[in-house]
Amino acid sequence: MDVTTLAAVEGNLATIGYGLAAIGPGIGLGILIGKTIEGMARQPEVAGQLRATMFIGVAFVEVLALLGLVTGFIF
Repeated sequence: MDVTTLAAVEGNLATIGYGLAAIGPGIGLGILIGKTIEGMARQPEVAGQLRATMFIGVAFVEVLALLGLVTGFIF
């Protein structure tokens, strides 16, 4: 295998790897946001606290997605 073919294969594997790495945070965001909305519907008086906690959780989940993206560039 020459260098160009090897680089193309590594690039394709990195793309597939990031796609697989984005599945987890995507599922996590869906669960997190869905449960927050459910909690707000059940107890509207704590909506502000739930929203603030949700945004902190969203930030942590998004870090996982960005970590998968950066890992594809490093390796």
